[in-house]
Amino acid sequence: MPSSAIRHLAYDAATRELTVTFVSGRRYAYADVAPEMFTAISTTPSQGTFFNAHIRDAYAYRELERRR
Repeated sequence: MPSSAIRHLAYDAATRELTVTFVSGRRYAYADVAPEMFTAISTTPSQGTFFNAHIRDAYAYRELERRR
C-alpha cells in the first residue's frame, strides 16, 4: 500500500537487512530484521505508522547515501 512517508522498502533475506527510502530521499538500513517483520510492513494499511511503532526505535540502523 502506498505511504505518505515511505517511498520504497527493500529486504535482503541473506543479511536480514531492511532498507527504507523515505519520500524525502533519505535512506536507512535496519539490521537483523526478521523476514516476518518485512512481510508485516509490506502488507500493512499504513507503512509509516507500522514503521514508527515497530521498527524505528527497535533496530540498529545506519543512514545510506541518497540515490540520484
